Amino acid sequence: MAEKRVLTLWNNEGVNENDATLLRKKSKELNVPLDKEARAEIQVLIDSFKDRDDAVGLAAPQIGINKRIIIFRNKGNEEGGKKSAGDFEVLINPRITQARGEKVTMAEGCLSCPEIQVEVSRFPEIKVRAFNAQGEKVSKRYLDFVARVVQHEIDHLDGKLIVDYEGNLYYPAEKQGFFAKIFQTG
Repeated sequence: MAEKRVLTLWNNEGVNENDATLLRKKSKELNVPLDKEARAEIQVLIDSFKDRDDAVGLAAPQIGINKRIIIFRNKGNEEGGKKSAGDFEVLINPRITQARGEKVTMAEGCLSCPEIQVEVSRFPEIKVRAFNAQGEKVSKRYLDFVARVVQHEIDHLDGKLIVDYEGNLYYPAEKQGFFAKIFQTG
């Protein structure tokens, strides 16, 4: 299966209106038990994620599938290296049922917001209810970096991106003019 293109808010020419519209849509829940179409969409997301060495997480809307499915590394979170089945998890229709601890602020990047990082405050511990790739109910607790990644990916399901947060924005100095135009600043 060919890797699906990751939708982005902008490219070197400017804002991607079509991609932005898709990325801003609230995703639809999958029906469980999973039908053949849902299983195919899940597999496309898994294949797209496994083919990338620059991602610790990916949400279905990022590859043009408007469904509530996320995939992320649950161990070996350093970028690069091949991903094997035990290194990542798929969550279908994930819902954060509990968030604990004082929010921690860190710079985050996103494949759909290329070349930038934004400081985002997130909970260091969350509990999530969802279905796994086989359509079985799961309830899991995530901590620290993995909790951050899960919260980031769930944001995508609601059409929210890192640029929607109020934190400091970082981008390459040589792109200052480009990003000033994109964000209508300076």
